[in-house]
Amino acid sequence: MDDDMDNHPAGHDHAVVLGAGLAGLLAARVLAKRFARVTVLERDELADAGPAFRPGVPQSRHVHVLWSRGLELMEELLPGVTRELQSGGASLLESPRDLLWLSPADWFGPVPGTRVLVGSRELIDWTVRREVLRDERIRIRPGCPATGLVAGPDGRSVTGVELREGEPLAAGFVVDATGRTSKARAWLAALGYPAPKTTRYDSHLGYSSRYFEIPSDPARRWQAMYVQGRPDSPRGGVLVPLDGGRWLATLIGNGEDAPPTKDEEFLGFARSLRSPALYDAIRDAKPLSSPIGFRSTANEWRHYERLERWPAGFVVLGDAACRFNPVYGHGMTVAALAADALAAEIRTLSARDVAGAARRIQRRTVAAAAVAWQIATSEDLRYPGTEGPPPDRATRILQGYMSRVMVGANSDPEISGRFFGVLSLTASPNTLLSPGTMIRVLSKWRLPTAPVTADYPSHHRSQL
Repeated sequence: MDDDMDNHPAGHDHAVVLGAGLAGLLAARVLAKRFARVTVLERDELADAGPAFRPGVPQSRHVHVLWSRGLELMEELLPGVTRELQSGGASLLESPRDLLWLSPADWFGPVPGTRVLVGSRELIDWTVRREVLRDERIRIRPGCPATGLVAGPDGRSVTGVELREGEPLAAGFVVDATGRTSKARAWLAALGYPAPKTTRYDSHLGYSSRYFEIPSDPARRWQAMYVQGRPDSPRGGVLVPLDGGRWLATLIGNGEDAPPTKDEEFLGFARSLRSPALYDAIRDAKPLSSPIGFRSTANEWRHYERLERWPAGFVVLGDAACRFNPVYGHGMTVAALAADALAAEIRTLSARDVAGAARRIQRRTVAAAAVAWQIATSEDLRYPGTEGPPPDRATRILQGYMSRVMVGANSDPEISGRFFGVLSLTASPNTLLSPGTMIRVLSKWRLPTAPVTADYPSHHRSQL
């Protein structure tokens, strides 16, 4: 397709997606079912040869997980993508059985849980992009950032986007999936729309990550590791296998306990975790990179869905509307949930009718983030240094109950199955509030919620 076609004055059969991250790519795949053409505009240059880092996804150098619900939805949109990800080096694990996982309460036993895919973010994005582009209705224009929105003649609709270079791009529908750097507030203000209210919680969590080469060990009984912090010991770490035979260690800490980014301090921080397991795994490993930090981890919800006025033909999707602390691993799964909500909203609409449903689509797609937001903010509020609205009574009660759920999930198969159903965003949180589950949870009231724990779980051998 040439650029003249993109600038067709009608534009009603053309959708534009801003941002070629996971949320944008999945949205493009959905929109291609209703629009004759979908153009994805990406400000970064994109590598064609294989997975590669790009500046627009700075968090890609840290551990990423895709929970089972996100993987299922991606597989529905892109049949065979799970196989392609595994062929590229991603690992499909059973969590927590395949992990050494120290929760705030204790080590998880070999209890039932859920599937989780671990792999580099570069591999995941590259694989999904390749699969999306199999649809000939979709194309990506890299190195082509949008600089604003084009208003329709009535002033109540968006009919395209302004580009840094060249003529405006006409569109019947525009999706902003540019993530944390979204300019949607300013663009809407330029069209006369008020700024949305924003809810923000910041636990001041920081990451520091480093790639390693770890010798294979046939006797190793775990395939990944997660040592969680808690308010009285706010340091943690994750270790996962990646494509290319690499391992990625991400150290985690809140506030003054944020992990270091100096080579000589990385192992010392790993040694200070609640368990020596992660330190033991990497202390003799070969570093493949210097540590890289990441600090932009606040929960932030820009409430576009609450605006009384909203332009037809425009939607803000993914992190551009609602982002949350990445330590809970929900970002990619929520992107898939939002794409699924978008698909449900436009399933019976013609391309011409999608623009008029923008306000409803905005509300339904951002609602996909509600459970992940609840999990992230209620857990972050356990840390006294968290900035944001104080927890209300209902949140404090929920926090107390969830502490008891965690105790039960460590060893009770019935509780663990329900807990991981919620954590993977597969099941409603109400699953944990059924009478039968509550009785099982509360029956363990004698067990402490923050005990002193063993260095290693009894069902895994130590790597000494």
